[in-house]
Amino acid sequence: MMEPPSSSRCQLHGSGSAMIRRRCLFLLLLLLALQSCRSPALAASPYLVGMGSYDITGPAADVNMMGYASAEQIAAGIHFRLKARAFIVAEPGGKRAVFVNLDACMASQLVTVKVLERLKARYGDLYNENNVAISGIHTHAGPGGYLQYVVYIVTSLGFVRQSFDVIVNGIEQTIVEAHNNLRPGKIYVNKGDLLDAGVNRSPSAYLNNPAEERSKYPYNVDKEMTLIKFVDDELGPVGSFNWFATHGTSMSRTNSLISGDNKGAAARFMEDWAEENVIPNQAAHASSGNPRRVSALISEPNEMTDDLVRSASSYKASGGRQISGSNVTRRIRSTQQNKPNFVSAFCQSNCGDVSPNVLGAFCIDTGLPCDFNHSTCNGKNELCYGRGPGYPDEFESTRIIGNRQFLKAVNLFNSASEEIQGKVDYRHTYLDFSQLKVNVPTSTGGQQVVETCPAAMGFAFAAGTTDGPGAFDFKQGDAKGNAFWRLVRDAIRPPGPEQVKCQAPKPILLDTGEMKVPYDWAPAILPIQIIRIGQLVILCVPGEFTTMAGRRLRDAVKDVLTNSGQFDNNIHVVLAGLTNTYSQYITTYEEYQVQRYEGASTLYGPHTLSAYIQEFQRLATAMVSNKEVPTNLQPPDLLNRQIELLPGVIVDKTPSGVTFGDVSSDVPANSTFRKGSTVNATFYSACPRNDLLTDGTFALVEKLDGGSDWVPAYDDDDWSLRFKWSRPSRLSPNSFATLEWTVPEDAPPGVYRLRHFGASKPLIGSIKYFTGTSSAFVVR
Repeated sequence: MMEPPSSSRCQLHGSGSAMIRRRCLFLLLLLLALQSCRSPALAASPYLVGMGSYDITGPAADVNMMGYASAEQIAAGIHFRLKARAFIVAEPGGKRAVFVNLDACMASQLVTVKVLERLKARYGDLYNENNVAISGIHTHAGPGGYLQYVVYIVTSLGFVRQSFDVIVNGIEQTIVEAHNNLRPGKIYVNKGDLLDAGVNRSPSAYLNNPAEERSKYPYNVDKEMTLIKFVDDELGPVGSFNWFATHGTSMSRTNSLISGDNKGAAARFMEDWAEENVIPNQAAHASSGNPRRVSALISEPNEMTDDLVRSASSYKASGGRQISGSNVTRRIRSTQQNKPNFVSAFCQSNCGDVSPNVLGAFCIDTGLPCDFNHSTCNGKNELCYGRGPGYPDEFESTRIIGNRQFLKAVNLFNSASEEIQGKVDYRHTYLDFSQLKVNVPTSTGGQQVVETCPAAMGFAFAAGTTDGPGAFDFKQGDAKGNAFWRLVRDAIRPPGPEQVKCQAPKPILLDTGEMKVPYDWAPAILPIQIIRIGQLVILCVPGEFTTMAGRRLRDAVKDVLTNSGQFDNNIHVVLAGLTNTYSQYITTYEEYQVQRYEGASTLYGPHTLSAYIQEFQRLATAMVSNKEVPTNLQPPDLLNRQIELLPGVIVDKTPSGVTFGDVSSDVPANSTFRKGSTVNATFYSACPRNDLLTDGTFALVEKLDGGSDWVPAYDDDDWSLRFKWSRPSRLSPNSFATLEWTVPEDAPPGVYRLRHFGASKPLIGSIKYFTGTSSAFVVR
């Protein structure tokens, strides 16, 4: 400590001792105040905050995609990579909570179990099932096969270990990064309406809710986005998470490129915006242009001259060559270690009946609107499709819906001023939803006890939705079924009379809760969880709540919390859908009676929502009463019983005289491209399943920087660059990789080329890595 000047030293002797003592006391208090001001971050911060993210992109070939349950939708390339993103919030010396958001269709019980096992091995009891939540954004364009129940892995030919492992590994690494990044910081919350990113795809079911209840809300879907902003006391803003309800179905069931759909796109747009604006400047305004991911290594635009064109013509396709695995270029963002890692997640909410195809549903044969009650065209559901705002271009629809969420998030981020304050807390329990007793009101004002049912799926489940219609003669709104499909059902597993009565009016197509061969077809034991961070309360639910179902649950929990006296009306209750495991849909009792797709997919019968409300109120009551919620239930771990029917890669080959990485179809010689145009090159390649190149890239755009140095500009995590993989025939050992780059409007002019990375499998021996480049070309 610095010694005060001699003229200020305390002298306790002499005639003015009382005045001197008062002066000493004043100086001592002043010094203590100055000392505390030396570390304002530590003194002022109510929380420790840590952010993390990691690549979870699964196999980009041969694996069925999860979401549409279409056996024909097989992965064959990458639109952009999938990520896990996490935040950890801890009270110094107190409780902490983890929330992980996955660019995946949904969370998986088996994934959650194995992640928790790894966290226990690494951190002991610091992170556990009570304070860790893992949620999915519901993209329908990610590899499947990572769930443990049979009904969810039929179309993927059973369990796909590669899909499972990359997600488990990625979540673990994400949480490790967030844990290592814990620093003093603050959190702010904001919310606002986004009007044009979702419509109700089952409006006839919504209209069956009581008119008095519907009159409370201006829309038949939730339009509100809730965002939390994380601010490191020294580094400034380091991330944001938001919750908004819209399905991850902008990409259709015919798409074969791995994609995070609209929410994954929005997250990337926001992280790019932050990289260029928030991190360097701590403040910015978003533009409505198309965000991109671009390397900071690119130099200032080169002046277009004849010399530049001649320079490009001197760089021909390199031909393929072997490289070591360590030489595979890591993704561009991973190399920018001098910048803070801004993490932005666009989380899912009560999206059960919310479609991003906002133009409505139309018949593809006539162009007329589909039937209102059944979403059919002349009685056929296969012809009724929803249209996104970029129709007929699904990539453009994805960009537009993603961009709308991104712009709203930026607006909320920049204007967030309400600081989150208060303790961190959580409650978690497991429930057997196949036989849960529920108290529900009667029409006379009394109470009666009812039960939920073993899981079952109705006929309308097979009809699909306007986002992805089913096949055959199924239709939504079918409360009867038909004789032929009843015979088929009975040949598989006929439901008993008690199950038929319990599930009524649902006509049962698949009695999944009572199907146990070769192991469980559907879950029975489910987790529910509440996480509190100050005045923010996150309800973690293992399924897709419809709009009104989500509203009822939020309101019921909010009533418990506000009536406790521990919260005022400024409480923010959000619903995090598809969290910790997956159990399909949850409708209101009234919507269930209509038996559209969502009602037919409400597994545990008409009182499912009432069961959730009852049990979440119990959790909330325990939390405000500072009581634990004991349970003796645990979900099964079925990893050792999984069946894998997808064949492995046997061998990769090229034609005689050709090397892996050689160009099959090159960029035209001496070519020049303008902004917005598309550049293509095709390479002799190998199966992407040989190595997922996690945190790496299969595709790269390089720019000539200066005399002869090629620097990375865009990779397969960029919106503008697509990696497409194909075989000449299904069983062929030969394959091709096409790199397709649409030149962004803000790409610097200069000389570029395309580079492909891959890994080939010989019949005998280990995996071998390779690369090759196209001829160079000029961008004006």
